[in-house]
Amino acid sequence: MQTDHPIAQQLRTAGYKLTPARLAVLQVITQEGEHLEPAEILTRAQTIYPAIGRATVYRTLELLTQLNIVRPIYIGEHGPTYIRAEGGHHHLVCSDCGIVIDFEQCVADDLSAELAERFGFQIHSHLLEFYGRCADCRAN
Repeated sequence: MQTDHPIAQQLRTAGYKLTPARLAVLQVITQEGEHLEPAEILTRAQTIYPAIGRATVYRTLELLTQLNIVRPIYIGEHGPTYIRAEGGHHHLVCSDCGIVIDFEQCVADDLSAELAERFGFQIHSHLLEFYGRCADCRAN
């Protein structure tokens, strides 16, 4: 990740240094469009900055969450996965097998605008999850 990237600038504006470890975590998160567990973020970040440790990844994820750069997603009984915290994020979640299907079609834009106006709330993102049974589980 370039140090002039908007997310890197957001960190600096908030008064934080762009350490090699933070840059490695940011690079992993901005390059990948998938849900990543902290262990996977650590593994991928170590290919960029081998000296990074588990505690540093967790501290960086906590900081990035506080700055609204990433968002933890809790689905089922597993620990969090992390995604970028921009716009909306949408899932279909199977209650039987736990499969998570991301989808892009957003039905919440009108609702977001209505809620923002009604409550004077500035909405910057949302998470929408539908729970049910996937086709494979229904077939069995």
